[in-house]
Amino acid sequence: MNIRQQHFIRPVGTTLLMASMALVAGCGGGGGSGSSTSMVSIAGTAATGKALANATINIDCVRGSMSVAADANGNYHATLGAVMPCLIAATSGVTMLHSVAFAGGTYNVTPETDLLVSYLAAQLGTNETGLIAGFGVNTQFQQTLANQTDVLTAQAAVVQNLQQTYGVTLSAPNFLTTTFAAGQPGEDSDLEALLARGAIDANGEPAAAAVALMATAGAAHPIAVSPNNSTGGTGVGGIGSSGGMM
Repeated sequence: MNIRQQHFIRPVGTTLLMASMALVAGCGGGGGSGSSTSMVSIAGTAATGKALANATINIDCVRGSMSVAADANGNYHATLGAVMPCLIAATSGVTMLHSVAFAGGTYNVTPETDLLVSYLAAQLGTNETGLIAGFGVNTQFQQTLANQTDVLTAQAAVVQNLQQTYGVTLSAPNFLTTTFAAGQPGEDSDLEALLARGAIDANGEPAAAAVALMATAGAAHPIAVSPNNSTGGTGVGGIGSSGGMM
Protein backbone atom coordinates (compact mmCIF):
# COMPACT_ATOMS: atom_id res chain seq x y z
CA MET A 1 0.00 0.00 0.00
CA ASN A 2 2.76 2.35 0.93
CA ILE A 3 4.63 1.44 -2.23
CA ARG A 4 1.62 2.32 -4.37
CA GLN A 5 1.24 5.67 -2.60
CA GLN A 6 4.89 6.50 -3.18
CA HIS A 7 4.68 5.67 -6.87
CA PHE A 8 1.54 7.78 -7.11
CA ILE A 9 2.81 10.79 -5.18
CA ARG A 10 6.09 11.22 -7.03
CA PRO A 11 4.57 11.88 -10.48
CA VAL A 12 2.14 14.38 -8.97
CA GLY A 13 4.99 16.28 -7.33
CA THR A 14 6.90 16.32 -10.59
CA THR A 15 3.83 17.53 -12.46
CA LEU A 16 3.26 20.37 -10.01
CA LEU A 17 6.89 21.42 -10.30
CA MET A 18 6.72 21.43 -14.09
CA ALA A 19 3.48 23.41 -14.00
CA SER A 20 5.05 26.00 -11.73
CA MET A 21 8.04 26.35 -14.05
CA ALA A 22 5.74 26.73 -17.05
CA LEU A 23 3.77 29.45 -15.24
CA VAL A 24 6.95 31.39 -14.50
CA ALA A 25 8.11 31.03 -18.09
CA GLY A 26 4.74 32.17 -19.39
CA CYS A 27 4.94 35.31 -17.28
CA GLY A 28 8.20 36.30 -18.93
CA GLY A 29 10.43 35.75 -15.91
CA GLY A 30 11.74 39.33 -15.75
CA GLY A 31 11.35 41.17 -19.03
CA GLY A 32 13.90 42.15 -21.65
CA SER A 33 14.63 39.63 -24.37
CA GLY A 34 12.77 37.04 -22.28
CA SER A 35 9.54 39.03 -22.30
CA SER A 36 6.54 37.18 -23.62
CA THR A 37 5.05 38.26 -26.91
CA SER A 38 1.81 40.22 -27.17
CA MET A 39 -0.46 40.84 -30.13
CA VAL A 40 0.54 43.98 -32.03
CA SER A 41 -1.10 45.65 -35.04
CA ILE A 42 1.15 47.53 -37.46
CA ALA A 43 -0.14 49.28 -40.57
CA GLY A 44 0.94 52.00 -42.97
CA THR A 45 1.64 53.00 -46.54
CA ALA A 46 4.59 52.02 -48.71
CA ALA A 47 5.26 54.69 -51.32
CA THR A 48 8.00 56.59 -53.14
CA GLY A 49 5.93 59.46 -54.54
CA LYS A 50 3.74 56.78 -56.03
CA ALA A 51 2.34 53.72 -54.31
CA LEU A 52 4.48 50.62 -53.99
CA ALA A 53 1.58 48.57 -55.27
CA ASN A 54 1.49 44.98 -54.04
CA ALA A 55 4.87 45.36 -52.36
CA THR A 56 6.06 42.60 -50.04
CA ILE A 57 6.18 43.91 -46.48
CA ASN A 58 8.48 42.06 -44.09
CA ILE A 59 8.16 42.87 -40.39
CA ASP A 60 10.93 41.56 -38.14
CA CYS A 61 10.68 42.25 -34.42
CA VAL A 62 12.89 41.41 -31.45
CA ARG A 63 10.61 38.40 -31.21
CA GLY A 64 8.08 37.61 -33.90
CA SER A 65 7.94 38.28 -37.63
CA MET A 66 5.41 38.38 -40.44
CA SER A 67 5.29 38.96 -44.18
CA VAL A 68 2.23 40.54 -45.82
CA ALA A 69 1.41 42.06 -49.20
CA ALA A 70 0.50 45.70 -49.64
CA ASP A 71 -2.57 46.46 -51.69
CA ALA A 72 -2.70 48.34 -54.99
CA ASN A 73 -2.43 51.65 -53.09
CA GLY A 74 0.61 50.59 -51.10
CA ASN A 75 -1.38 50.12 -47.89
CA TYR A 76 -0.52 47.22 -45.59
CA HIS A 77 -1.74 45.82 -42.29
CA ALA A 78 -0.36 43.08 -40.07
CA THR A 79 -1.30 41.68 -36.67
CA LEU A 80 1.29 39.46 -35.03
CA GLY A 81 2.59 38.26 -31.73
CA ALA A 82 5.73 40.27 -31.09
CA VAL A 83 8.18 41.83 -28.70
CA MET A 84 8.91 45.36 -29.92
CA PRO A 85 10.63 47.09 -31.61
CA CYS A 86 10.43 45.95 -35.23
CA LEU A 87 12.24 46.69 -38.46
CA ILE A 88 10.05 46.88 -41.58
CA ALA A 89 11.11 46.35 -45.19
CA ALA A 90 9.03 46.98 -48.31
CA THR A 91 10.19 45.36 -51.55
CA SER A 92 8.77 45.98 -55.02
CA GLY A 93 10.89 45.01 -58.00
CA VAL A 94 14.33 46.60 -57.61
CA THR A 95 13.10 48.97 -54.89
CA MET A 96 13.64 48.15 -51.22
CA LEU A 97 12.85 50.60 -48.42
CA HIS A 98 13.10 50.28 -44.65
CA SER A 99 11.33 51.64 -41.62
CA VAL A 100 11.05 51.10 -37.88
CA ALA A 101 8.19 50.55 -35.41
CA PHE A 102 8.66 51.23 -31.70
CA ALA A 103 5.09 50.16 -30.77
CA GLY A 104 1.87 49.14 -32.45
CA GLY A 105 0.30 51.71 -34.78
CA THR A 106 0.89 53.39 -38.14
CA TYR A 107 4.38 53.16 -39.63
CA ASN A 108 5.00 54.16 -43.22
CA VAL A 109 7.74 52.78 -45.45
CA THR A 110 9.14 55.49 -47.75
CA PRO A 111 12.47 56.96 -48.83
CA GLU A 112 12.13 59.31 -45.83
CA THR A 113 11.80 56.42 -43.38
CA ASP A 114 14.74 54.71 -45.06
CA LEU A 115 16.82 57.82 -44.43
CA LEU A 116 15.61 57.77 -40.83
CA VAL A 117 16.98 54.23 -40.44
CA SER A 118 20.28 55.40 -41.96
CA TYR A 119 20.44 58.32 -39.51
CA LEU A 120 19.72 56.08 -36.51
CA ALA A 121 22.30 53.57 -37.73
CA ALA A 122 24.94 56.31 -37.90
CA GLN A 123 24.05 57.38 -34.36
CA LEU A 124 24.76 53.79 -33.33
CA GLY A 125 28.11 53.69 -35.10
CA THR A 126 27.07 51.59 -38.09
CA ASN A 127 25.19 51.88 -41.37
CA GLU A 128 21.77 50.66 -42.44
CA THR A 129 23.10 47.26 -43.51
CA GLY A 130 24.92 46.82 -40.22
CA LEU A 131 21.90 47.88 -38.19
CA ILE A 132 19.64 45.41 -39.98
CA ALA A 133 22.18 42.57 -39.73
CA GLY A 134 22.83 43.16 -36.02
CA PHE A 135 19.30 44.00 -34.91
CA GLY A 136 18.40 40.49 -33.77
CA VAL A 137 21.28 40.22 -31.29
CA ASN A 138 22.46 43.75 -30.51
CA THR A 139 20.81 45.05 -27.35
CA GLN A 140 21.81 48.67 -27.99
CA PHE A 141 20.17 48.61 -31.42
CA GLN A 142 17.01 47.14 -29.95
CA GLN A 143 16.85 49.59 -27.05
CA THR A 144 17.34 52.59 -29.30
CA LEU A 145 14.67 51.60 -31.82
CA ALA A 146 12.26 50.88 -28.96
CA ASN A 147 12.79 54.36 -27.54
CA GLN A 148 10.14 56.64 -29.02
CA THR A 149 12.04 59.77 -28.00
CA ASP A 150 15.21 58.66 -29.78
CA VAL A 151 13.34 57.72 -32.95
CA LEU A 152 11.28 60.91 -33.12
CA THR A 153 14.29 63.10 -32.32
CA ALA A 154 16.11 61.43 -35.20
CA GLN A 155 13.07 62.03 -37.41
CA ALA A 156 13.20 65.77 -36.64
CA ALA A 157 16.90 65.79 -37.53
CA VAL A 158 16.19 64.07 -40.87
CA VAL A 159 13.52 66.67 -41.64
CA GLN A 160 15.86 69.56 -40.86
CA ASN A 161 18.71 68.14 -42.92
CA LEU A 162 16.43 67.48 -45.90
CA GLN A 163 14.99 70.98 -45.74
CA GLN A 164 18.40 72.65 -45.40
CA THR A 165 20.11 70.62 -48.11
CA TYR A 166 17.37 70.17 -50.67
CA GLY A 167 15.28 73.28 -50.04
CA VAL A 168 12.08 71.33 -49.45
CA THR A 169 9.82 72.41 -46.60
CA LEU A 170 8.02 69.21 -45.68
CA SER A 171 4.27 69.53 -45.17
CA ALA A 172 4.27 66.28 -43.16
CA PRO A 173 7.33 66.39 -40.87
CA ASN A 174 6.01 63.43 -38.87
CA PHE A 175 6.53 61.23 -41.91
CA LEU A 176 7.01 58.00 -39.97
CA THR A 177 3.53 57.75 -38.42
CA THR A 178 1.31 60.16 -40.37
CA THR A 179 -1.44 58.33 -42.24
CA PHE A 180 -1.45 59.29 -45.91
CA ALA A 181 -2.67 58.16 -49.32
CA ALA A 182 -0.40 57.86 -52.33
CA GLY A 183 -1.25 60.44 -54.96
CA GLN A 184 -2.78 62.87 -52.47
CA PRO A 185 -1.40 66.16 -51.05
CA GLY A 186 0.70 65.91 -47.91
CA GLU A 187 3.40 63.35 -47.38
CA ASP A 188 3.12 62.01 -50.93
CA SER A 189 3.65 65.54 -52.28
CA ASP A 190 6.75 65.82 -50.07
CA LEU A 191 8.13 62.65 -51.64
CA GLU A 192 7.51 64.02 -55.12
CA ALA A 193 9.30 67.26 -54.19
CA LEU A 194 12.29 65.33 -52.80
CA LEU A 195 12.40 63.26 -55.99
CA ALA A 196 12.44 66.43 -58.09
CA ARG A 197 15.30 67.87 -55.98
CA GLY A 198 17.44 64.73 -56.26
CA ALA A 199 17.07 63.33 -52.74
CA ILE A 200 15.34 60.24 -54.18
CA ASP A 201 16.73 58.30 -57.14
CA ALA A 202 14.96 56.86 -60.17
CA ASN A 203 14.29 53.56 -58.36
CA GLY A 204 12.44 55.35 -55.57
CA GLU A 205 15.22 54.79 -53.05
CA PRO A 206 17.19 57.52 -51.22
CA ALA A 207 19.94 58.96 -53.42
CA ALA A 208 23.50 58.14 -52.37
CA ALA A 209 24.14 61.79 -51.49
CA ALA A 210 21.12 61.84 -49.18
CA VAL A 211 22.26 58.65 -47.45
CA ALA A 212 25.75 60.13 -47.00
CA LEU A 213 24.18 63.30 -45.57
CA MET A 214 22.29 61.31 -42.92
CA ALA A 215 25.35 59.20 -42.14
CA THR A 216 27.40 62.31 -41.43
CA ALA A 217 24.62 64.00 -39.45
CA GLY A 218 23.81 60.93 -37.37
CA ALA A 219 27.44 60.17 -36.57
CA ALA A 220 27.80 63.74 -35.26
CA HIS A 221 25.11 63.00 -32.65
CA PRO A 222 25.78 59.50 -31.29
CA ILE A 223 23.39 57.86 -28.87
CA ALA A 224 25.12 56.98 -25.61
CA VAL A 225 24.49 53.79 -23.67
CA SER A 226 24.15 53.86 -19.90
CA PRO A 227 26.91 51.73 -18.29
CA ASN A 228 24.24 49.80 -16.42
CA ASN A 229 22.34 48.94 -19.59
CA SER A 230 25.00 48.25 -22.20
CA THR A 231 23.99 44.59 -22.16
CA GLY A 232 20.93 42.68 -21.11
CA GLY A 233 17.26 42.99 -22.03
CA THR A 234 15.49 44.89 -24.74
CA GLY A 235 13.64 47.46 -22.67
CA VAL A 236 13.96 51.16 -23.42
CA GLY A 237 15.64 52.11 -20.15
CA GLY A 238 19.22 53.27 -20.08
CA ILE A 239 19.43 54.89 -23.50
CA GLY A 240 20.17 58.58 -23.60
CA SER A 241 18.24 60.74 -26.07
CA SER A 242 21.01 62.48 -27.98
CA GLY A 243 19.43 62.70 -31.40
CA GLY A 244 20.29 66.29 -32.16
CA MET A 245 20.42 67.93 -35.57
CA MET A 246 23.20 68.80 -37.92
